Amino acid sequence: MIVLKSSQAQVLAALQSVAGIVERRHTLPILANVLLRKTGGQVQLTTSDLEIQIRTTAELGGDDGSFATTIGARKLIDILRTMPADQAVSLEHTGGKTILKGGKSRFTLQSMPPEDFPLVQESASFGPVFSVPQKTLKSLLGQVSFAMAVHDIRYYLNGILFVAEGTKLSLVATDGHRLAFASAELDVEVPKQEVILPRKTVLELQRLLSDKEGAIEMQFAANQAKFSFDGMEFVTKLVEGKFPDYNRVIPKNHKNIVTLGRQPLLASLQRTAIMTSEKFKGVRLNVEPGTLRVASSNAEQEEAVDELDIDYGGDAIEIGFNVTYLIDALQNMGQEMVRIELQDGNSSALITNPEDNAFKYVVMPMRI
Repeated sequence: MIVLKSSQAQVLAALQSVAGIVERRHTLPILANVLLRKTGGQVQLTTSDLEIQIRTTAELGGDDGSFATTIGARKLIDILRTMPADQAVSLEHTGGKTILKGGKSRFTLQSMPPEDFPLVQESASFGPVFSVPQKTLKSLLGQVSFAMAVHDIRYYLNGILFVAEGTKLSLVATDGHRLAFASAELDVEVPKQEVILPRKTVLELQRLLSDKEGAIEMQFAANQAKFSFDGMEFVTKLVEGKFPDYNRVIPKNHKNIVTLGRQPLLASLQRTAIMTSEKFKGVRLNVEPGTLRVASSNAEQEEAVDELDIDYGGDAIEIGFNVTYLIDALQNMGQEMVRIELQDGNSSALITNPEDNAFKYVVMPMRI
């Protein structure tokens, strides 16, 4: 039976859309495979790592009829990548063997029984469906994901908090030293729901979402989230635990405010960062009327000082920061101007977009 017969580009695109979560080495060998389920001219492709499951359906030709098998996902992608994009490829199953053909090439692949593939058990109690444009969610994820923790013992920080309430969707990420918050308006009103999406899910969503206006539908349950977009269905386990109260972390009423060009500040920080060491990424900011001075030094007695002219008439403040945290925030903002709100040299700073209050970035000071 010819399971599929289409161009290399079409088959590869369908496979790549689901294969991001597949690990090459796994305790369960079948999880390295993609589940192919054929019904008529359509092929449904499913991958899983027991915590995330991605499924898409594609029109990939072949014989009519029903058939299912599982094949090594990465191997299939590696083979297809070596073929021209316009080449016709086919996957056939005959005499218990699965054969991939393309041009004069022929590959006999090992398959495993489809009934052994562990599908994620979907929750029976998902909340109401709501949607945002893909472009909006991709932008929100980009604005906060850099602040997620990596392998933190406080496992609830290794991901992003999604808060849907009324007509607002807010995303929050923190690693304990900095916090990023971004929000967007929803078309519908939804009851309050708070879930923590795991880091791997966030990175995979960022890879799959496009800048199109097409909507992504979301549903949350107590232990699962479900996303549907572009003919794909994405189900993921959630991180259990209590996320910190982010509203208490975001400073209110800081009296010293500096508004300056984002790009000049970013360039100044990147220059002074060269003189920091791998272990110690500290830079010192001196804010005084008319001037912002950025300085750094290292164990070899080398130092850098950079000055920017600013429109500022507040208190003179000296404050230290991890330069990487400042650079990350500025690189993930797109506007021309940036506003920095300070209280004194020991309080956290609030970085915002002067034109849009929907993004807030809080960074803790460091001793220098």
